Amino acid sequence: MALITRRRALTAFGATLAAVLAQPAGSAFAEERTRCPRPLWNAHAHNDYEHPRPLFDALDHRFGSVEADIFLVGDQLLIGHTVDDLDPTRTLESLYLDPLSALVKANHGSVYRGYRRPLQLLIDIKTEGSSTYLELDRHLQRYPHLFTTYAHGRVHPGAVTNVISGDRAARTPMEAQTVRRAFYDGRLTDLGSPAPASFIPLISDNWQLNFTWLGEGAFPDVERQKLHGILDQAHARGQKVRFWNTPDLAGPARDALWTELLAVGVDYFNTDDLAGLEAFLDAHRAA
Repeated sequence: MALITRRRALTAFGATLAAVLAQPAGSAFAEERTRCPRPLWNAHAHNDYEHPRPLFDALDHRFGSVEADIFLVGDQLLIGHTVDDLDPTRTLESLYLDPLSALVKANHGSVYRGYRRPLQLLIDIKTEGSSTYLELDRHLQRYPHLFTTYAHGRVHPGAVTNVISGDRAARTPMEAQTVRRAFYDGRLTDLGSPAPASFIPLISDNWQLNFTWLGEGAFPDVERQKLHGILDQAHARGQKVRFWNTPDLAGPARDALWTELLAVGVDYFNTDDLAGLEAFLDAHRAA
C-alpha cells in the first residue's frame, strides 16, 4: 500500500512539475515574462485545497497566502477539511511542497518571478498538534533551501514562510526548537505576550467572536476603535493580523467590511472567492 501511495504521489508531482514548466502565455508563471503582475500580498486563500487547482488557482489570482489543512495518517500528511475528505494521493508534498519547490527553482529563487517577498503557507493542523508538528518538521527538512527559517535567534528569509495554525499543542515542540522551518499563528489572547514576532509573526482570530458588525449599516465606533487597537498593538510588535469567518458572499455587505479592513490596515483578507477578492483589491489599488 505504501509503495502504491508513493508511486501515486510521484505521478502527481510529475504532472504538477510539467504544469509549472509549461504554463500558458496568459499565466502569471509564463517563462517569457521577466516579471509577473504585482502579487496581492494581503490576499489569503482560505481552504485553498478545495479549489479545482490547489495552489495554482490562488497563484494565478496573485494571492500572497494560501491555507492547507493537514491530518497525520501514519507518516503521511494528508490534505482535507475533514477525515472524510482524505485521499492518500493528496498529500502536503504533492499539492504544495513539491510544486512550490519546482516553481521556486524555475523562478530563480522566488514564488513570484521578480518579487523576493515570501509566499505565506498557513498549515492548519487538524490532528493532535504535537505529534503532527514533529512529523511535519521532518517533512519540511526535505526542502532545505525553500523556507524562511529561524535559527539560533535569527530569522533567515526564504521563498515560502510556513505558519502553523490549528491544534494549539503544536506550540510546545515549536518553542523547544533552536532551528525551525515554521512559525506560530497566534490568537488575540497572544497580543502583548512575551513571545516575539520571530515566533508569532501572525495573529489570527474569528471575526464573529470579536465583532458584531457584518458589513450592514454603519460600523459601530466602539468596534472600529477596538479594531484599530488590535492593529496598532500587533503592528508595534512586528506582527500581522488576519481574521477568519468574515462575510464571504459577494455583495455590498462584504465590500463594506473589506473596505473597513483595508482602511485600518488588516494584513490578510480571508476568502474562498479568489476572483472576487482579486477584483476588489485591484479596484481599490487603482483608486
